Amino acid sequence: MVDTTQSEAAPQKEEPRGCLFALSQPPLMIFLAVIGCLILTAALHDLLLL
Repeated sequence: MVDTTQSEAAPQKEEPRGCLFALSQPPLMIFLAVIGCLILTAALHDLLLL
């Protein structure tokens, strides 16, 4: 019978972190939300008040 237990754990390769990992960071999301609100405010000001 073949022994299927793993006596030595294989070294796991560290996966490269992509864009979704970066977007999951709270400071980045807060920054993007503030910039988005400023752009939205400027657009609404241009459309409605000028």
